[in-house]
Amino acid sequence: MKLKAIYTSPIFLKSIFVVSIFAIFFISAVTFKHINLLNNTSRWVNRSYDVNLELERLFSYLKDSETGQRGFLITKDSTFLQPYLNAKQKIDSSFKKVRQYTYNDPEQEDNLRKLKFYINKRQNYLSSALHMSLKRDLNDKELKNKLLIGKKTMDSVRSQINTMILLEKKNLKEHELNYKDTIKVTPIFVYVILLITLVLISISYIRITRDLDKLKASNNHLVIMNESSNLAEIVGNFGSWQLNMSTQNYTFSDNIYRLLGCEPQSFSANQANFMKYLHPEDLPSYQEATITMVEEGHLAPFTYRIIRKDKQVRYFRTTARIVINKSGEEILIGTSSDVTDEVLASLSLEQQNLELEASNKELLAFNYVASHDLQEPLRKIQTFASRLTEKENDNISDTGKDYLNRINNSVERMRILIDDLLQYSRATKTEKVFETVNLNHLLENAKSDLLQSIEEKNAVITSEKLPKMKVIPFQIQQLFANLISNSLKYSKENVVPEIKISCKKVTAADEALIPKTTKDKFYKITFEDNGIGFEQIYAEKIFVLFNRLHNKNEYAGTGIGLAICKKIVENHKGFIFAHGKPTVGATFTIYLSEDC
Repeated sequence: MKLKAIYTSPIFLKSIFVVSIFAIFFISAVTFKHINLLNNTSRWVNRSYDVNLELERLFSYLKDSETGQRGFLITKDSTFLQPYLNAKQKIDSSFKKVRQYTYNDPEQEDNLRKLKFYINKRQNYLSSALHMSLKRDLNDKELKNKLLIGKKTMDSVRSQINTMILLEKKNLKEHELNYKDTIKVTPIFVYVILLITLVLISISYIRITRDLDKLKASNNHLVIMNESSNLAEIVGNFGSWQLNMSTQNYTFSDNIYRLLGCEPQSFSANQANFMKYLHPEDLPSYQEATITMVEEGHLAPFTYRIIRKDKQVRYFRTTARIVINKSGEEILIGTSSDVTDEVLASLSLEQQNLELEASNKELLAFNYVASHDLQEPLRKIQTFASRLTEKENDNISDTGKDYLNRINNSVERMRILIDDLLQYSRATKTEKVFETVNLNHLLENAKSDLLQSIEEKNAVITSEKLPKMKVIPFQIQQLFANLISNSLKYSKENVVPEIKISCKKVTAADEALIPKTTKDKFYKITFEDNGIGFEQIYAEKIFVLFNRLHNKNEYAGTGIGLAICKKIVENHKGFIFAHGKPTVGATFTIYLSEDC
């Protein structure tokens, strides 16, 4: 019995696993991307804040420098120059920070270069105006012109700083928009992926749970099957074993140990331990068979002897073949049966065959004696009885003549009996040589052999066309002759014998008389006569050797003719049946196999 269960495909589970891993990596990647985006946005915010703050501080330092200049110009007090003098260093320091903040930003770097230009220009005009104010009046036209240019330069600085601040705000806004777009779309993807992953994991869980239930049921069934197999091994007197061709590891069933007269699993399952129980005379043939088994991957059935633990000698028969398991491993599976009874029966049968052969030789010798040595005295008895009748007929009394007549009749019956026995022996022992012949020809030959009897009885024989068949020609001719002779012998007095022979092809299933164990096609040949018939209770008895339904004084015969017919039909794998009705006639039905 094979266990069959439908489990989830490994490919399906692998696919779900791969998709789940992909989903995890995807979500991780999206999360990582968002963290980076958040970090970048935060960095951009901090950077923009720092840039804007430093630009404001830079502009504040410029204004401090300008305020100090203005106070000095009005008051000529050098105290007012202190912010101016300190502003230069602060401006340089602040400018360096802005440059660091705007590194790798080409547009801001370009703006920074312009801002540097304007700052340097503004500081130059501040310095020039201060030096000129020491020598000239505030109403000096050239001084006013420098102050005016300085003011315009300061406006350019302010404008440039505003441009940079606006650019920072613009970039920051763009980053914020990108961040918002990403944040807006990404959760949908994450939720969808999570949902798909959850669905796949749920499906996997359901399928795996169902498979586990089936596996549990299969394992329970397998336990029962294993116990059934163990019981079958015990009842069948055999054991099973396995050999892993890769690892060369053996596995023995419990009954292997029992067959060796040991307790189950009482020693390690390997070839060396098993060979300890082999009969020494069979050890070489067993080793040769084992080598062939490993090389060719199969083991034809072979028989050997083992010596059980209790010293009993038993005959084992082992056979094996390779199967490939689901892991792709080659496993040699085999069975070892205790066939001691079978071997002993075979040996006994061989002895009986030898005895039968000797008996057959004796039977052949008897046939020779019957055909030669027994018939020779009969011929002499007949010869001397004929001479007495011919030459001493006048000197013999009527009683003597009656005795001689009885002697002749007895000798004739003895001759017929010997001939019939030889024919029966011939039907039983003759070599069966089949030939394809036309049965019509054999029927005509049989009728020719019985021509005298047919003419004496004025018998009418009608026959349908018979087929060509592969048969033993002389036996079928003998069969036809015996059946016709039987009908002639048991015909009614003063009634012309009529014998009807018919033939048709039939199937065993359609015929009630043929055993249903066969499905062969047959030719059904029927011999029907209008003779004295017989009681149906004797339908089988008439085919028994030496059986007679009538006294020998009523009808001549030895009781062998129909037994010969039965033997001939059996030689052709056929069947013969008789049906009779007293005073109406008898019908003999023959079934000859189409493939005999």
